[in-house]
Amino acid sequence: MSTRIPFLNLTVGGLIARATLILIVVVWTLPTFGLLISSLRDPDQLRISGWWTSLTPTVRNERGRTGAMDSQVERDGQYVISGNVFTREDGTIAGYNVATFGAGFLPASGTVEYGPNEAEGIRDYNAGDSITLEDGSVFTLNRDGSYEWVSSTAFEHDRGRQFFYVAEIPPTFSLQNYIAVMQSEAMDQAFLNTLTVTVPATIIPIAIAAFAAYAFSWMEFPGRQILFAVVVGLLVVPLQMSLIPLLRLYNQFGDLFGVASKSYPGIWLAHTGFGLPLAIYLLRNYIGGLPREIIESAKIDGASHFQIFVRLILPLSIPALASFAIFQFLWVWNDLLVALVFLSKDPSQIVMTSKIRELLGSRAESWEILTSSAFISMAVPLIVFFSLQRYFVRGLLAGSVKGG
Repeated sequence: MSTRIPFLNLTVGGLIARATLILIVVVWTLPTFGLLISSLRDPDQLRISGWWTSLTPTVRNERGRTGAMDSQVERDGQYVISGNVFTREDGTIAGYNVATFGAGFLPASGTVEYGPNEAEGIRDYNAGDSITLEDGSVFTLNRDGSYEWVSSTAFEHDRGRQFFYVAEIPPTFSLQNYIAVMQSEAMDQAFLNTLTVTVPATIIPIAIAAFAAYAFSWMEFPGRQILFAVVVGLLVVPLQMSLIPLLRLYNQFGDLFGVASKSYPGIWLAHTGFGLPLAIYLLRNYIGGLPREIIESAKIDGASHFQIFVRLILPLSIPALASFAIFQFLWVWNDLLVALVFLSKDPSQIVMTSKIRELLGSRAESWEILTSSAFISMAVPLIVFFSLQRYFVRGLLAGSVKGG
């Protein structure tokens, strides 16, 4: 007899099952949640800390450099070099703070126990302190990153002098990563190219597989079982093994049939071939499980196989068709390998996955845009999934119970 928990109206086994399910859901969604947080973080913070620290300030040691002598101005008989250590390349100033700073080249007033390459443990001066140097000049680094170096004599150094400081970076969230991706050159064209590839590459295999599944289920012809076994066997053939032979086939005979290797028809047919075995297998299980009485009644009424397929099978097979449509759409939309093989990198053909790969740079120096790119690229598949989700479970269970 199982123990029941009164206030939850659950048995102990049921409670454990639900707790396990909740744990699995949390673990499964945690990476996606982290990716979402990372996509909204400041790119500079994203490079130095994980998403789990996004709500706390980030502290890091930095090197600053003053302006050279050609940037000095004369003010009230004094020579002044000023600037801000948080100035970005585009001229904007990051909203960071200076906690403490060290001397490096400023060893007069404080106790400096490190050389110019030892930036760890900088605690010599607080932000806002003014330091009198050996030559009598005064250096001040404020909390907002602005600095002034004042001297009674003109500065004569050709390049800026280096110093160290500890920067406090407050949590910052913005849409900067998304804007960088959306405003990248030809991204809108890449989106349209991806749709041009995905929609036909989803519809064509579904149409062919539906006809084939009906034939394997309800039509008698020699070698039917052997041919279906061959189709099922194709499920285990790695896609990568067929890319080069298929590309050679296109190069040799593609011109005869108007299907070039670097063209949309070429990639449509490639995705169709790769998706057909699974599509035929899923649809055959479902269509074969439909009640035999319906098919036999239609035949008695004089309906042909085509009429039975169009008027009976297709309406009854919508759950299975929708399930495979989701699988195929997600696969083709997120594909990179097949697109690289069968399409060129011309703006008129490049797809989103390939375009995002280019945005990363040759050495992945702009890897932070992957976070926002992931959510931008998954927007359309999510719309497709939620539109067809009511059919999804029914389609996955198709064929598990055979009709009489």
